[in-house]
Amino acid sequence: MRSLHSLGLQYPNMESATLTSTSGRPRATLASVRDIPWPWLALGVLVACTVAGFLVYPTYPNYDSYYSLIWGREVLHGIKPSFEAYRAPTEHPLAIGFGALLSLLGRGGDRVMVGATLASFVFLAAGMYRLGRATFTPLVGLIAAALVCTRFDFPFLAARAYIDIPYLAFVIWAAALEAERPRRGMPVLALLTCAGLLRPEAWLMAGLYFLWIAPAADWPGRIRAAALAATAPAIWVAVDIVVTGRPLFSLRHTSGLAEELGRAKGLSGIPHATETFLLSLDKAPVLLAGILGLALVLWLAPRRLGMPLTLLVVGLGTFVLVGLAGLSVIDRYLLVPSLMVMVFAAVTLGGWTMLREGTLVRRLWALGAVLVVAYGVIFTVSRVNLGSFTSELKFRGESHASLIRLLSQPAVRAGRRCGPIFTPNHKLIPDTRWILGARQDDVLARSDPATAGKVTRGVALLATNRTSLLRNGLTQGIETPADTADNLPPAGFHRAGTSTFYGAYVRC
Repeated sequence: MRSLHSLGLQYPNMESATLTSTSGRPRATLASVRDIPWPWLALGVLVACTVAGFLVYPTYPNYDSYYSLIWGREVLHGIKPSFEAYRAPTEHPLAIGFGALLSLLGRGGDRVMVGATLASFVFLAAGMYRLGRATFTPLVGLIAAALVCTRFDFPFLAARAYIDIPYLAFVIWAAALEAERPRRGMPVLALLTCAGLLRPEAWLMAGLYFLWIAPAADWPGRIRAAALAATAPAIWVAVDIVVTGRPLFSLRHTSGLAEELGRAKGLSGIPHATETFLLSLDKAPVLLAGILGLALVLWLAPRRLGMPLTLLVVGLGTFVLVGLAGLSVIDRYLLVPSLMVMVFAAVTLGGWTMLREGTLVRRLWALGAVLVVAYGVIFTVSRVNLGSFTSELKFRGESHASLIRLLSQPAVRAGRRCGPIFTPNHKLIPDTRWILGARQDDVLARSDPATAGKVTRGVALLATNRTSLLRNGLTQGIETPADTADNLPPAGFHRAGTSTFYGAYVRC
């Protein structure tokens, strides 16, 4: 390995060497630039943009999050949550608890859930800064935070209230606190416990962290840490037992749904899925910069690798275990590794700040970073379609408003007295149930085999717009005549109302 002193390598929180220039003006100018609170300014800009986005694009929760709201409302009403509904997602205990709290606000609780998830995204970006700063330098932290904000998959997940965003915020802040003070203990475990109540991958992280801190703790401390590390899986199993009577319901339900929806890949499909998903989440320039950044840290300062490399390896290992377990192999299970790729990419772009000022290597590295940034900007401008991104956000808000208008029409409301509401498939069920405050048996999917023979009386909802048809009227991966027929008016039903994206047909 090269001599660190020959490269002028600094360690976190070390003071920079003096500038080689003898003039006081460059030093004073640089000092004034450094005195600007860049992290706070960046945070302020991010908060302002997030608030503006929340107001300009009124989006609503995704499929899974709407079920968390519905299940939370059922809990408050003393009803067992409908975990076994047709193609219901996997339950997440913390999301249900939060959904119960928001259901007290009435129908507007869904927008509050979106706002809370957007706030979690801001905390995620701040956590990326703290992790990059603690492990490398403040500039690396700022670049890592900027990268997560410019990978549009992440703000889009926040705008749709995916639980992945608060999960990632918990994990990244746990990593940042540990990087700042190794073997920090209970605060880190508490954050991983919260993450474990949203996604079971955090159980492994909590278990590994307990093994890391246990040797340095006394026995009372070990017992407390072990109890906290076991809290998330214990609560998850307890919820499954109380609601379904089966302690492993969530695991088996998830694997069964993955197979039904064609998301189970098996071990042979993991390598290709890993490459494809990381390219999709990080994009090629960031992924290449991340690989280069990892190599640079391995060469120059392997002792700084600790936390980012740990999360990268654990995240990839968890993804492999997900595939082996037969669960859904989707890109969201690689979100943690994709964030670590961004941290290492930030090293490629800002790691020159680890070197002493005035050195030739530092100047050359900084120049190379500028060229890489220029390439990344050109790559992004030439390939990213902001119009499609904003159109997707607009559709999410407008289609929901369209559904509300349709369900509020007098003829449609009158038709509900004749029987249940039938949706083409599972996709519109949670939105419809939340809007109407309906029970499980009040809204049924025509694609559900158990519904066959029941589509004789009631209200049939149809997707009538091309975009709504592709998003909600057809079941992706099931291109059959029966699937198409589920979005046609049933025999004997007459049109009772229409809106921009949907139509309703009634028979009494």
